[in-house]
Amino acid sequence: MERRDVQGHYERLAADYDEHWTYGPHHTTWMSARIAESLHLSSADRIADIGCGTGMFAREVARNINPQHAILCVDPSRAMLHQIGTPPPAGLTPIVASAEDIATGSTQLPYEQLDAIWLKESVHHVAEPATTLQGLTGRLAPGGRLLVIMLPTTIEYPLFQAARARFTELQPNPERIVDHLRAAGMQPQLRYIDYELRLDREKYIDMVRARYMSVLSTFSDSEIETGIAEMRAAHTEPVLTFPDRFAFVLGVKPNPVTTWAL
Repeated sequence: MERRDVQGHYERLAADYDEHWTYGPHHTTWMSARIAESLHLSSADRIADIGCGTGMFAREVARNINPQHAILCVDPSRAMLHQIGTPPPAGLTPIVASAEDIATGSTQLPYEQLDAIWLKESVHHVAEPATTLQGLTGRLAPGGRLLVIMLPTTIEYPLFQAARARFTELQPNPERIVDHLRAAGMQPQLRYIDYELRLDREKYIDMVRARYMSVLSTFSDSEIETGIAEMRAAHTEPVLTFPDRFAFVLGVKPNPVTTWAL
């Protein structure tokens, strides 16, 4: 098995990331709405999207809530952040940093405290999630909310079998994230949300060839092509229909004044 070069993976994918990763505009709109409602976002909140990639979800959230304070789009990849735009759209502030940088305070933020943080499908890139989530909790104001959105350990994507197996091997368990948030002093809750995907088979195969999921970066070119051949044999239908299931792990920092309804 090839080792994952996560930084290099996203640097190579950045220019075409939105094309290869997104499942369509409706999916982005749907996910952004789920983020905003889960975090109870308001225009007055100081917000950070950590591991934001190209900022596709932060952009949509900003459009919906019209933030008084720019949403911080945090990502270690300059190439990914460059896709946000120069200058960035109103309501977004790109910051080159990792989740660990924010957690430890080694990267200075324009806000002394944050009211809401989300990490969408990026926690599996964190080497020590317990320590990092504890540090991120420390950046929150009382009553602040931290949302981790991640896939479960098993997925029903029409990938080749080796890719699904390796995903299960590498993906952290959402229950462990709940434990980490509780240990950090948060009040955590876990729920699952499904979204049905319908994708042209050839488009999805192109996404796999482009290694749209980081787990695919662990396979060589020849392994990817062998896997695509397996996918073509298993899925002859022109349109692939499959569930995209997400674990939403929400943690709320205790506030002696305000109690958030989970």
